[in-house]
Amino acid sequence: MSVPFHILVVDDGSPDGTADVVKRLMQEFEGKLFIEERKGKLGLGTAYIHGFKWALAKKYTYIFEMDADFSHNPEDLIRLRQAVLDGADMAIGSRYIKGVNVVNWPMSRVLMSYFASVYVRMIMRIKIQDATAGFVCFHRKVLETIRLEDIRFVGYAFQIEMKFKAIKYGFSVVEVPIIFTDRTLGESKMSTRIFREAFFGVIQLKLESLFKKYN
Repeated sequence: MSVPFHILVVDDGSPDGTADVVKRLMQEFEGKLFIEERKGKLGLGTAYIHGFKWALAKKYTYIFEMDADFSHNPEDLIRLRQAVLDGADMAIGSRYIKGVNVVNWPMSRVLMSYFASVYVRMIMRIKIQDATAGFVCFHRKVLETIRLEDIRFVGYAFQIEMKFKAIKYGFSVVEVPIIFTDRTLGESKMSTRIFREAFFGVIQLKLESLFKKYN
């Protein structure tokens, strides 16, 4: 039996005409494809939060985040959803739970991503193998509990912060192995600023958690 997925595209004024393409496709996939347009580049994390709030308002139970460049295989949506149906509150599409499953990345990028997760585990004392993963299925109760307005980071640290807070609030977080294939078109948003935010943000989150009550 097929599972109906609805798709929301959050577009921050992409110069490649993304919004126009989506609007044309919306006529073909009426009621299943949606777009939210924002002006300016406001950051990856704020785009996800915008999408989360939209989905919560629409009363969806299972809410996903994923890249729109096919780095994340849409067929894996079923597996992530099934993990939540089987009892998890949050399922992560993990590149590193079974070795290193990354295609078309330069070795320098693989090593940086892999050891970033090692660093997160060491500082935060969590067991997540792929802390910066951007392919996730949430049960709506996770997003309702994590105060989205308090999420501060906008780059890869956003992914770390969401996972860390879900665990601190006591939710069940599991990893589902996926194969990540790097985009064939477009450019990565990785920058020195984003890397610095993630590096120091991990320490900041850990220190704050020592004085914060999660209930």
